[in-house]
Amino acid sequence: MADTTAVRKADASGPKLTPETFKQLRDLIYEKTGIHFQDNKTYLLESRLLPRLNACRCQTFESYINFLRFDAYRDREVTELYTVITTNETYFFRDEAQLETFMKVMIPEVMKTNAGTKQIRIWSAACSTGDEPYTLALLLRDSLPLAGWSIDILATDISENVLNIARTATYSTHSLRKVPPAMLAKYFTGTKEHQALVPLVKNMVRFMNVNLYDRPRLKLVRGMDIVFCRNCLIYFDDKAKAQIVSDLRDTLRPKGYLMIGFSETLHDTTGLFRAIHAGRSVIHEKQ
Repeated sequence: MADTTAVRKADASGPKLTPETFKQLRDLIYEKTGIHFQDNKTYLLESRLLPRLNACRCQTFESYINFLRFDAYRDREVTELYTVITTNETYFFRDEAQLETFMKVMIPEVMKTNAGTKQIRIWSAACSTGDEPYTLALLLRDSLPLAGWSIDILATDISENVLNIARTATYSTHSLRKVPPAMLAKYFTGTKEHQALVPLVKNMVRFMNVNLYDRPRLKLVRGMDIVFCRNCLIYFDDKAKAQIVSDLRDTLRPKGYLMIGFSETLHDTTGLFRAIHAGRSVIHEKQ
């Protein structure tokens, strides 16, 4: 049996977040990312950031705060910090009801609007390892009515690590478990353990590092027909959420659409979007 006493002693000897340091770190994280930690999340923040202290060779949380404020590599570390304090759980064809609404409601409306240009621009915000934007690419590539249309899919995330994974476009069977078999056979190659997207689909998506709380950076994104920002707003408090939703709205063309996660709402950002019940989902049209 393991010596639990030794484990407890080892834990007790490691770096700890004092109440004052927790507040400083929490405020710094909010300033950099817009993510807010409540007072009862001290242990969660402490446990998730311990590996980052080791990576940065910081002996205490106080020295880690100084690293985030003053070190030459502080911007790179902010992206690492963001990765460990959020959850990158994702897979292809997640929330199929929303994808059905995307193809049966949103895309036909965009096609009507853009009939003259035959162009569609979509942004997958907080795309993580690329499962979502590649899912959208698969659906659009496999749609006969869109033959001859130009499809531009921008996928962004704050973490360069997950973006590098996304750029490889190679996935495990677990990530691909909900991809229809016919589509899997048509657009993927590889072994049972790992499958790679064919270039035809892979090249439909371009990736860029974007922090959704960085207003100047978001000004680079404009003229989108549809924005997917699913399961991301839950990490922000009302103030940061209002800023991000307002900035997402600015990236959309008139009457463009925003899709958020099933568990998320825009109730505290009224006036920016009109909620539309479409099929089994709710979509938000820019006002």
